[in-house]
Amino acid sequence: MLKIGSYNIQKSIGVDGRRRPERTLQVLTEMDCDIIALQEADKRFGPRETTLRPELIAEKTDYKPVPIATREASIGWHGNAILVRNTVSIIDFKRLELPTLEPRGAVMADLKINGSLVRVAAMHLSVIATYRKRQISSLMHQLHSHTYDLPTVLVGDLNEWWDTATSLKLFRSHYEVTSPGKSFPSPMPLASLDRIVTSPEFSVLEAGVHRSKTARVASDHLPVWARLKLNAGPDDADAAGKTDAAQTAS
Repeated sequence: MLKIGSYNIQKSIGVDGRRRPERTLQVLTEMDCDIIALQEADKRFGPRETTLRPELIAEKTDYKPVPIATREASIGWHGNAILVRNTVSIIDFKRLELPTLEPRGAVMADLKINGSLVRVAAMHLSVIATYRKRQISSLMHQLHSHTYDLPTVLVGDLNEWWDTATSLKLFRSHYEVTSPGKSFPSPMPLASLDRIVTSPEFSVLEAGVHRSKTARVASDHLPVWARLKLNAGPDDADAAGKTDAAQTAS
């Protein structure tokens, strides 16, 4: 069992125009997820400084960032970051380049949680439909080019307004797409831009949008979440062994 969330924090700037990192962290604490993917966690220009400093995260929450950043002042890659509970072990991580005209990307992490190994990918896809399709195709290739596979969850701001969109069908040969609910814009949500996508090893027990009073102000997106059950299979031990072997080799 695990709870995973996704939140476009808009660089910690709320709909009131104020940058309040503590307010963003309050929303994350309210959500009480085991794993949270963030979009727009870092500023876009210059040193790409994060709006959620690691020491502030440690002080205010029970989370730690997966160390995917390439810049000293950042916690993410093209704004994408993954936070995990302090009890979760970070086994491996990778930055994923995506085809785009915009500064977009995705990140992934292999994690050990409650004794199970899972892979999480966090993404923020293009606002241009053609590039969204190319990005999803690229993600599918990159996530399955490893010598071992793990139960996988993809989460993030897909920038896709319609559940029937062609781009989402590109996931469905491997995954189930869950739209937890309307999450944008936060004061009066009209669109389900934020989604959770799961491989067949997972059952989605429950999913929703976090609609607290603070969340309605803290960003232009509301965060989404899902409670998942990992259905153990005969290949779990083999996957674990391959993961350990990959760690030793590296």
